[in-house]
Amino acid sequence: MRYKQLISGAFLLWTCIACSGKKEQAATVAEATPTPWDNYYIGKIDFENLSPEAKGSAIYAAVIPDPEAYITKHARKVVETLYFTPEDSIPGIEEIHYTLKEYDGVSAKDGAPPSISIVYSTKWIEKSFANNDTAKVDYETRGVLYHELTHGFQLEPQGIGSYGTNKTFWAMIEGVADAVRYLNGGFTLEDRPKGGHYMDGYRTTGFFLAWLTQTKSPDFLRKFNRSTLEVIPWSFDGGVKYALGNDHDIDSLWKEYMATMGDEA
Repeated sequence: MRYKQLISGAFLLWTCIACSGKKEQAATVAEATPTPWDNYYIGKIDFENLSPEAKGSAIYAAVIPDPEAYITKHARKVVETLYFTPEDSIPGIEEIHYTLKEYDGVSAKDGAPPSISIVYSTKWIEKSFANNDTAKVDYETRGVLYHELTHGFQLEPQGIGSYGTNKTFWAMIEGVADAVRYLNGGFTLEDRPKGGHYMDGYRTTGFFLAWLTQTKSPDFLRKFNRSTLEVIPWSFDGGVKYALGNDHDIDSLWKEYMATMGDEA
């Protein structure tokens, strides 16, 4: 009986390994499927560590041994999320200066095409590693990177002022960045704020835009981004109508979103 159990156990183990191998092989094939973005030039990556003695720097290096390749990979996912093809009107970034630095904060993007800079806090990396969880560090670093890279590659509203002078401008910019982060696995539904208003920016706006992409049209976010070229002066309602048609309006969609998610309207 013991012998039969051993044989049975070995067979089950072999079956699991074989199934796992097939899944990995299938995943490899899927990953190898070429896309128009595979060789898209996202600019030269200039990586700099201003705080090499910080614990967060050592953690980053252990989790991300090749930062240039890491940043390039995620930048290409950003443009793929925001645009239809490499021939679209995409901000021409020639250089991304990425810096690790010990400071109180998380991350920030500065500059404008053709050269942008992103700083990432080693203190935040240490905080992400609080439970010695390297997967958490990678998850958080990817999410933050998606957000900041989006600021470099997204289009901006026209005819309504600037990021610092107009709330609609600000809410759109930060909302799209968090939508890109969520749609690429940088957030989970547990990170979604309840209630609020689509003008609140960041996650509140971002999860709403992602919901529209997932439930109304897979091309919604791309069209919403492109609406900034066509809808002048820009507005959330104008962007939604450009992306989904004139039979939709922002307030009705927000109410539907609130009801669907079980939040108070």
